[in-house]
Amino acid sequence: MIRLTMYKQAEGGYAGFTCKGHAGYGTHGQDIVCAGVSALVITTVQSIETLTSDEIESHSDEDTGTVTCRFHRPASKEAALLLDALLLGCRSIRETYGTKYITITFKEV
Repeated sequence: MIRLTMYKQAEGGYAGFTCKGHAGYGTHGQDIVCAGVSALVITTVQSIETLTSDEIESHSDEDTGTVTCRFHRPASKEAALLLDALLLGCRSIRETYGTKYITITFKEV
């Protein structure tokens, strides 16, 4: 199962996210749920790095299927929009393929 955790500050701004796990929808290399979520997550991190002035720290581990992205300061409006788009895409995948392949939670930090 893929677990997407969105980190938010008490004031409501984004502080980052972690996406961990493998969906298990299909065999390795053929899992369209994993591929879809991975594309969204990687594009989000690259977009924040390239298209915003936000300073982030990101790490990935292909073996565990983990990508972590943390903001040094609260996310800008531009970065927040990109994170909202990540959520929209992941929710759409969850609605299409089912909740047993992806969970989305929010954690206050």
